Amino acid sequence: MSRRVRRKVARKGKEKVVLPGCPEVEDEVLGLSQIGFANWTSLPDDTVIQLFSCLNYRDRASLSSTCRTWRVLGASPSLWTSLDLRAHKCDSAMAASLASRCVNLQKLRFRGAESADAVIHFQARNLREISGDYCRKITDATLSVIVARHEVLESLQLGPDFCERISSDAIKAIALCCSKLKKLRLSGIRDVNGDAINALAKHCPQLTDLGFIDCLNIDEMALANVISVRFLSVAGTSNMKWGVVSHHWPKLPNLIGLDVSRTDIGSATVSRLLSASQKLKVLCALNCPVPEQDINLTSTKNKGKLLLAHFTDILKDIASLFVDIAKKGRDVFLDWRSLKSNDKNLNETMTWLEWILSHSLLRIAESNQLGLDAFWLKQGAALLLNLMQSSQEDVQERAATGLATFVVIDDENASIDGGRAEAVMRDGGIRLLLNLAKSWREGLQSEAAKAIANLSVNANVAKAVAEEGGITILSGLARSMNRLVAEEAAGGLWNLSVGEEHKGAIAEAGGVKALVDLIFKWSTGGDGVLERAAGALANLAADDKCSTEVAGSGGVHALVMLARNCKFEGVQEQAARALANLAAHGDSNTNNAAVGQEAGALEALVQLTHSPHEGVRQEAAGALWNLSFDDRNREAIAAAGGVEALVALAQSCSNASPGLQERAAGALWGLSVSEANSIAIGREGGVAPLIALARSDAEDVHETAAGALWNLAFNPGNALRIVEEGGVPALVHLCSSSVSKMARFMAALALAYMFDGRMDEYALVGTSSEGMSKSVNLDGARRMALKHIDAFVLTFSDQQAFAAAAASSAPAALGQVTDSARITEAGHLRCSGAEIGRFVAMLRNSSSVLKACASFALLQFTIPGGRHASHHASLMQNTGAARVLRAAAAAATAPLAAKIFARIVLRNLEHHNIESSL
Repeated sequence: MSRRVRRKVARKGKEKVVLPGCPEVEDEVLGLSQIGFANWTSLPDDTVIQLFSCLNYRDRASLSSTCRTWRVLGASPSLWTSLDLRAHKCDSAMAASLASRCVNLQKLRFRGAESADAVIHFQARNLREISGDYCRKITDATLSVIVARHEVLESLQLGPDFCERISSDAIKAIALCCSKLKKLRLSGIRDVNGDAINALAKHCPQLTDLGFIDCLNIDEMALANVISVRFLSVAGTSNMKWGVVSHHWPKLPNLIGLDVSRTDIGSATVSRLLSASQKLKVLCALNCPVPEQDINLTSTKNKGKLLLAHFTDILKDIASLFVDIAKKGRDVFLDWRSLKSNDKNLNETMTWLEWILSHSLLRIAESNQLGLDAFWLKQGAALLLNLMQSSQEDVQERAATGLATFVVIDDENASIDGGRAEAVMRDGGIRLLLNLAKSWREGLQSEAAKAIANLSVNANVAKAVAEEGGITILSGLARSMNRLVAEEAAGGLWNLSVGEEHKGAIAEAGGVKALVDLIFKWSTGGDGVLERAAGALANLAADDKCSTEVAGSGGVHALVMLARNCKFEGVQEQAARALANLAAHGDSNTNNAAVGQEAGALEALVQLTHSPHEGVRQEAAGALWNLSFDDRNREAIAAAGGVEALVALAQSCSNASPGLQERAAGALWGLSVSEANSIAIGREGGVAPLIALARSDAEDVHETAAGALWNLAFNPGNALRIVEEGGVPALVHLCSSSVSKMARFMAALALAYMFDGRMDEYALVGTSSEGMSKSVNLDGARRMALKHIDAFVLTFSDQQAFAAAAASSAPAALGQVTDSARITEAGHLRCSGAEIGRFVAMLRNSSSVLKACASFALLQFTIPGGRHASHHASLMQNTGAARVLRAAAAAATAPLAAKIFARIVLRNLEHHNIESSL
């Protein structure tokens, strides 16, 4: 996601200020800095004007408002000979406000039909060049008025997107109004008829550069009448009559360069053009399938004439034009510019080649054709890097865009071709792109940043970008007032922030604050920049230290604002993901509580669980899951309708992705920690969908569902619902078959809750016949459950270690049992006093299986080093659990596992008691 070329305006600190090509400015500023201050108002007028020339018109206008002197200098005619409006919406009102300064305007670039309509208000009678893109909606009427008001126009370019509403009538108007026209390039015209082309031939005698690119139909015979043309491009144009072309176009007396790339031209026509055209120097036929399959054509040598195609060595062939250059390396265009040749034909040919190659390479990259890997790796990437060093800004932009595009395999899934990306890196492309990103031209900045962003999906390239100072550059561009520049820079930071090693560097470079500020700056009308900024912040928030900085920079408020107000699903998804990551550090910072306390945050996330877009629902549920770890948030989520929303989400996600299923179950698990929420989830119908998720083959899904069912089963009403909904077989299956120890553990604990006797009392409420029916069903379910709980506990019972522990009270013997029984992940579980009390009570249960299960659970919760082990030990000591544990350890009728596990829990309690007293 990125783009291009460079003049360095200034550096921070006490370094020397460098303005290449402007030594007088350098000396002036240096002299002032050496005496410790810079009085900018005392600078000579020509120095101020030179500085102004490095700014876009918006920043120039801002500086002009600082004082009267600069206001006068800011209006200097020399500053307003060229104007680039592409980055800004330009309507008639803006055009009218600029009109007084644009009297001497000679070059104009714009974007979109609205800007085209505004061009007529500039009253720039001396306008020589007009270039527009995103021109699909420009009409014949608009174009006709533009050319009628700018009769001295010499160059008109509209593209590369298709000009679908422009017809031959507008082309005739161009011919009639612009007799001094030298260059005309139009893209995507449906039909260019003979009358229009003949009008150009008749009324534009200086027309030397003509391009009808990606058109549907053109009159080949009429083009043969434009005898002034020296460079002609019909690249991408369909329905060509190649017989007419081969017969008539060789007669064009001045034709030097011809571009037929991306067409179905045949080998015979190629051969005829090369052999019969008297002055033709270059025939460009990139990505033309027929000639590429002709072995005879590939071996043909045409003396003094170049055929540029995928099967030729393009750079080497272009270098052959330099008769005065002995060294012909891969930097062909750079070598040509260094030559400073006075050969007009050569200079015009090379300039045209840069343009048509950049255009065709971009189009080929956009098509993402199969079978072009060899071309891109051998010479396509090198060509784009050459073109990035062009003196033509539009060529540089297209080359950078081409680099951003040709590496992409799947845009939707953000996957790129690693080989292509690393080829760019090996050829020095990263440094070239970063230099372009430092240009004062905003078009180059945005395209270079886009290329850097896409290439940085590759970890090796991302490392190179960081090492070359790219993070600082992108963080600076993210502060740009130009939305396109800021958007692409944010995209670069998004991709770079995937790497853990880059997160800290982004924060140090001020990237976090820049990204947060972007959200406030473009809170409306900037979906692209908002999605990228939120995505980058989401990645950064996954790091503990960076998450604190995100919150401290106003990130919580910014992200909640997006979650509440933005309607674009990409922004919603990334904002919810960022809030989820911010809330994931509850034990190390206060972000979890801060998100929950932000006005409207919980309500917005609950609402997003109803989104029609799965990614949004998934991230919103994930955020609610993380937030539910905070007691106040847990109750506030329920008050905001979270229980109903998440139950509905769980009910609807049976065919959804495992990620959504896991988060839906996880959010219900988090809420069910509260007894009131647990009861509400059961009443809302949450049991059935959680049982369905517990049957999932995806480990993360069934593990999380088991955790939710464990919490729900604590309530006897929910426990009965689990039985009635067929939950016992599902939990039994998990308990015995899941590859996840945690899933098996929590399934066993859920079954233990269900059959420790409390559900029986609840089940007896009702009619006697109904009670009898349930009693019979419960007996069968109990036997099944206890059998598998027993089997589960035995899988952690090393009989040899048990025998050694039974025969000896040595710590080493107990430690061996602990090591074999330990479930590491269980140390992250946090139980309430009521839950710990329930397991202590099970130690008195008549069932030997439940005794063993309870002692095994308490062992897991109190093992030293566990995240909440001290908390659990404190709860047990406060309730007198030690006495019950000693009785269990000494009971003659208790199973060996229960007795050994109870002894280990007692030892754990002694450890925590000693630790707390130190």
